[in-house]
Amino acid sequence: MADATPEAEQLFARGLEIRREVLGPEYVDASLANADDFMRSFQNVTTEWCWGYTWSREGLDRKTRSLLNLAMLTALNRSPEIKLHVRGALRNGVTVEEIRETLLHATVYCGIPAGLDAFKAAHQVLVEEGALGDDER
Repeated sequence: MADATPEAEQLFARGLEIRREVLGPEYVDASLANADDFMRSFQNVTTEWCWGYTWSREGLDRKTRSLLNLAMLTALNRSPEIKLHVRGALRNGVTVEEIRETLLHATVYCGIPAGLDAFKAAHQVLVEEGALGDDER
């Protein structure tokens, strides 16, 4: 982080720790390692502000933040990010039922097509992670 202020370095370090805990070190480290000069700025701002500033705040716990992310990502129709954040939600102690209820709630407000995409993305991850019982598939 060339030319970074001490505050930015502190946010980055705190953000990197949280980002790894929520999304998994393999994903985060690969994202950082694969960032070229063009993408590095994006990785830095994501790590500093998204994870270092926002996710480290005390006002909401990580479980709540995960549920909010799933609802917002449904609204934005961002299936790849939903998959990533379903994995993070599971790491943050969110249950399959809470994921389902969040996606249902978002579907009502965001529309059936967005909800369908969110459910498909979440389902794929929940199956891959072994989080669904036979009766839930």
